[in-house]
Amino acid sequence: MNSSGVTFVSSDDEKKRFINFIYPFYKNEKHWVPPLRIDQKKLINTEKNPFFNNAEIALFLAEKDGKDVGRIAAIIDHRYNDYHSTKMGHFGFFECIDDQHTANLLFRVASDWLRDRGRNKVMGPANPGMMDTIGVLIDGFDKDPYVMMPYNLPYYDELIKNAGFEKAMDLFAYLIDTETVSVDRMRRSEKVVKHRLPNVDIRPVNLKKMDQEIKMVQRIFNATWKNNWGFIPLSEEEITALGKDLKLIIDTDYAHVAEIEGEPVAFSIGIPNINKILKSMNGRLFPFGIFKLLWKKRKLNELRTALMGVLPEYQGKGIDALLHLRSINNGIESGNKTTSEMSWILETNTEMIRVAERIGGRLDKTYRMYSKEL
Repeated sequence: MNSSGVTFVSSDDEKKRFINFIYPFYKNEKHWVPPLRIDQKKLINTEKNPFFNNAEIALFLAEKDGKDVGRIAAIIDHRYNDYHSTKMGHFGFFECIDDQHTANLLFRVASDWLRDRGRNKVMGPANPGMMDTIGVLIDGFDKDPYVMMPYNLPYYDELIKNAGFEKAMDLFAYLIDTETVSVDRMRRSEKVVKHRLPNVDIRPVNLKKMDQEIKMVQRIFNATWKNNWGFIPLSEEEITALGKDLKLIIDTDYAHVAEIEGEPVAFSIGIPNINKILKSMNGRLFPFGIFKLLWKKRKLNELRTALMGVLPEYQGKGIDALLHLRSINNGIESGNKTTSEMSWILETNTEMIRVAERIGGRLDKTYRMYSKEL
């Protein structure tokens, strides 16, 4: 007889199993990129991850015949609920064998935990928050994911829908490369924008003044996206932690600030696609991984435009295109960076989709968020 069940993760050993589950699970998937174990550990650490200053989490492991076969987290993000006036719970870190019974069990225990704490709806995956890696890949399984974007097995969409969830939102990833980018068209639009806004100036992010830059990013980002689906303002602690992580991998050829008369009005931060390096490290940074990462990062020819913001009063004036053009020009001049992923873009954000298409971007991957009434 098959025995199966779900364990509430509480001991250090169970937490280790929860984190390590993905490494053997995906080892034969050639497009999966092992995330750094140290980062995965930090994500669920309620003492060290600033997200948990205003959030709660419960972790669950599914077992079958003495073997771990799936995992899930139930999350309550109080800041999300305060901001949106909801009683939302989230699920995250979902991984599962291709077995509906196991998936149903995982979603049931996560939903029960959330319902017991007064939640009336669940959405996900958020790992653990909406400003972290989110969504389930639903197409583009034949390609590696870009940095901080998820990869999962093709059957996840069915498992989640069959567990009673429906689509909440699709998120798009657009790919722009120096082969297909319409440089002439972009240079023409640059002239138009500069005619319209003669005082606009584009400068690289100043790594020596990272504290000030990060505060500026927080201010513009929160003002830009405040009315968007799923948004919650980036907190002081989150942006500081993000700044520390970014400082290690940022390349100022692809991280820019737009200023008008010395006042920042927009920014764009492209992150080198370090997944190319992480792929061969099996999630381990030590003993020599950090040197490998820093050394090889200079040779990477892919980046991901992960953070971008234009103050509301300057939107629709083409400043975002200027920021993209500066990065593209730098890539062409260096003969190095050839491909950039703009991700993620909400399926409802027609303006950003238009910008991506106008500069020669093509839709490369789709990710999905799901929700369910409890």
